[in-house]
Amino acid sequence: MSSLSEANIHFAIDLFQQIRQSKKENIFYSPFSMTSALAMTSLGAQGQTASEIEKVLHFNEITENTNGGGSRDPVEKLENVHHQFQNLLTEIKKPSDAYELKVANRLYGEKSIVFLQEYIDNVKKFYLASVESADFVHAAEESRNMINSWVESQTNEKVKDLFPKDSFSTDTILVLVNAMYFKGQWLQEFKKENTVEEKFWLNKDTSKSVQMMKQTNLFNFTSLEDMHVRILEIPYKGKELSMVVLLPDEVDGLQKVEDQLTAEKLIEWTSPQNMREGLVDLHLPRFRVEESYDLNDPLKALGMVAAFSDRDADFSGMTEIRGLVVSKVVHKSVVEVNEEGTEATGATGIEIITRSGRIPDTFHCDHPFLFFIKHNKTNTILFYGRVSSPEM
Repeated sequence: MSSLSEANIHFAIDLFQQIRQSKKENIFYSPFSMTSALAMTSLGAQGQTASEIEKVLHFNEITENTNGGGSRDPVEKLENVHHQFQNLLTEIKKPSDAYELKVANRLYGEKSIVFLQEYIDNVKKFYLASVESADFVHAAEESRNMINSWVESQTNEKVKDLFPKDSFSTDTILVLVNAMYFKGQWLQEFKKENTVEEKFWLNKDTSKSVQMMKQTNLFNFTSLEDMHVRILEIPYKGKELSMVVLLPDEVDGLQKVEDQLTAEKLIEWTSPQNMREGLVDLHLPRFRVEESYDLNDPLKALGMVAAFSDRDADFSGMTEIRGLVVSKVVHKSVVEVNEEGTEATGATGIEIITRSGRIPDTFHCDHPFLFFIKHNKTNTILFYGRVSSPEM
């Protein structure tokens, strides 16, 4: 594996395979947001704790990072993956007139605890994160409100109450937060007068009425006959970001696609050499998905175990205080898709405590489909989701 964006795609699919077990109809999250928050955590982790987080994020597979395990020189470790992350964040955060994309990282540390200056410096350097102090010991609820209102301000007031009531206690030492916000207009907008009420099939027997947007235009498109799935790229204004939609041929074909989906396949299927530009008659429902996830169990299932363990967690790269453990990893995200474009947000918080021809191809999204929003230049998946039952 050569790049951070590839590692991010692997993590995105690993996580999807965990989240889909929850039997939720619609899914939406930001793998990039989660990676940012977990990577800031790994920066202060040592030994097994660090190597497990790196494995879950697939950082250990990046070619510049071949010495393996938690035993390698921490300076060398920093020079590699975290330096790549700094470059990636800088690229993604470049201002654009075509869309709005905010990525913000912040650490809130208990004010009575002394954090190692090296950790604070590295978090600022590599993750462009500010470090704030909070009074979890004497004012846990006020601290929660302060953190939630910062997340709200960074996500255009879309992500509210990232940390629910009583999230923090006198044991809370450090809260790492990443917030993302994206608002983009389609390169070719859907005309509102073409939007009509149509059926969306939840399965072969059941349908619901949705507002179906329509346009016929040139799009990058591919059809995978063996997988019985078609893939379409819908660019946003400026062409720096795109939504990619994976639509099974059959109404009930999504489970088969999901069962066989791997990062390698997704990278291959959506590679430029596999997509061709063609005239496509596109039907896409208006939809809105808002989801919250407690990621402790999915992350443990993927192999991040020591960080949550009173016995095994080692965050001695953050502070000289012993006994720090991760108590919770939460994520909340929202996406809205309409005729003009897409608005999407994601926020992740980690708390650490002591303890063709010219006949158009048809691409009618009138049954469950997968989609992701990517930053094209770096091929980074910013948001990933599934629409099984569109709501608006």
